[in-house]
Amino acid sequence: MSVTQQVESICRAAHDAQYALAGASAEDKNKMLRAIAKAISGASGQLLEINKKDVEEAKASGMSFAMVDRLTLTPERISVMAEGVAQVADLPDPVGEVTEEWTVPSGLHIKKVRVPLGVIGVIYESRPNVTADVAALCLKSGNCVVLRGGKDAINSNRAIYNIIVKAVKESGFDPACVGFIDDTSREGSTALLKQGGYVDVVIPRGGDGLKHFVLENAVMPVIASAGGVCHLFVEKSANPDKCIPVIENAKMQRPSTCNALEQLLVQRDIAEKFLPAAIKNLTDKGCRITACKESKAILDGAGVPCIAATEEDFRKEHGDYELTVRVVKDTDEAIAIINANNTAHSDGILSEDKKEIAKFVKGVDAACVYVNASTRFTDGFQFGFGAEIGISTQKLHARGPLGLKQLTSEKYIADGDYLSRK
Repeated sequence: MSVTQQVESICRAAHDAQYALAGASAEDKNKMLRAIAKAISGASGQLLEINKKDVEEAKASGMSFAMVDRLTLTPERISVMAEGVAQVADLPDPVGEVTEEWTVPSGLHIKKVRVPLGVIGVIYESRPNVTADVAALCLKSGNCVVLRGGKDAINSNRAIYNIIVKAVKESGFDPACVGFIDDTSREGSTALLKQGGYVDVVIPRGGDGLKHFVLENAVMPVIASAGGVCHLFVEKSANPDKCIPVIENAKMQRPSTCNALEQLLVQRDIAEKFLPAAIKNLTDKGCRITACKESKAILDGAGVPCIAATEEDFRKEHGDYELTVRVVKDTDEAIAIINANNTAHSDGILSEDKKEIAKFVKGVDAACVYVNASTRFTDGFQFGFGAEIGISTQKLHARGPLGLKQLTSEKYIADGDYLSRK
C-alpha cells in the first residue's frame, strides 16, 4: 500500500468515526481523557527510554541545544503532559452550548449551538507533548483528529499515540477517532493535505516554512498556527529596571518556543543608556546578539559583544539563544517595523505612557499584544484555556490560542409548530 493510500485509509476511518464521537456525552469523553492521562503517567519510564533515541539522533545530526531541549522528555514534562490531558477533562464541554437564541415574528424559535468541526488534521514539529495536547483537545471538543508529527520526534510521538489510542479503545470509543501518520516524508504531509473529502480543516503547528507549505498545498480550510517572530518595544518612558527581567524571560526561558522574543526594539531617546545593561544581562547568560548599525555602535562602545545584523535577521525566528536588537525613532516607527516583519503572533510594549501604549495596542497587527508583560504568556494554560492546539496567526474563525471553543463551529436549530413559510 502506498503512502497516499495509507493516509487516505486513516482519514476515511476518522471521517466515519466522527459522528459517534460528536454525539458522545461530556461524561463519557471525560472518562476517556482521564484514562489517557493515567496511561501516559503510568508509561513514564517507557516514554523516557523511547525518547532517548530521538534525542541521541538529534544530537548526532548537530541540532542546536535549544531545539534538542524542545523534543526532550523528562519525568516532569511527562507528568505535565498527563496533567494537561486531565485538565482538559475538567474544562466545560463546549459541544451543545447555546450561544444565542431568539424568536422571529413567524413564531420560529432559532438557536445557535456549538458543534464539532468534524475531522481535524494537525501537522506539527518537534515537541512530543503536542501529540497528547492535540488529541485531548480534539477529543474533548468532539472532533476526530489525524496527527502527523515531525521526524525529529517520531519515536516519541508514535509511543504517545499508541498509549492514547489504546486508552480510547478501552474507553469504548472507536480507535479511529485518533489517527496517526507514521510516514514523516513530505509525501506523507502532502497526502494528508489532499484529503479534502475526509478532513474538514488542517492546522500546521511549527515554523513559518511549515505554515506556508500547508497553505500552498491544502485543499481544505487551514487555521494557520505557526511562526513566531515576536517583538518587544521599549518605549522611552519605560522603567528600565523592570524591563530587563521581562526581556530576559521572553528571550531566555525557553527560546525554541513560538512565543519567545526574537526582536527587541528600543526607542532612540533611551538606547545609549538602556541597551548596554539590558543586552549584557543576556550575553552573560549565553545569548548571541545581532544588532542594527546604531545599536551595534552603542554596544561596541560599551564592550558588549554583538555582530552586525543582516536584513534577514530583522524578520527571523531564531528559535535559539539569539536576539536581534534595533533602535527606532518612536512608537510609530516601532509599529511600522513590527507590522512589516512580524508573523502576527505576539508583540508587546514596555512603557509607562498611556497614550503611547494605546497607540501601540491599536496599531500593532498581531493575535496577542502585550503591555508590560513577556510574550511567553501566549499559551493556552496561561490564558485559562487548558492546553491549546496552537496559536492561530490568521484572522478568520479563530485568532490566538486555539482552545476548546475555537475547535467548534456553530449550527442553527430552528424550532416551529409545523410552520410553513408564507
